[in-house]
Amino acid sequence: MFTITVDKECGCFKKSDFENNSTESTKDDALLKAQYMVNYMNNEFCQKHDFTLREDGNNFSISMNAQEAKAHTGCCGGGHCS
Repeated sequence: MFTITVDKECGCFKKSDFENNSTESTKDDALLKAQYMVNYMNNEFCQKHDFTLREDGNNFSISMNAQEAKAHTGCCGGGHCS
């Protein structure tokens, strides 16, 4: 069996239909499901976190990291700062 584990469950994950520690019978199925989960979580969740996938033998681990804050230039975008 191949296991997909989410290291930390954010609120969006808890509200979703995804299950932590899910298992698949083949490595290919587990990889496809884990990749789908990461893509969905990065695109459809609240965008406060970034999710990455790591493979370790028979296990696939999804990690959650805080999104990096975008640099603020001080410009309001009105076109008069240059």
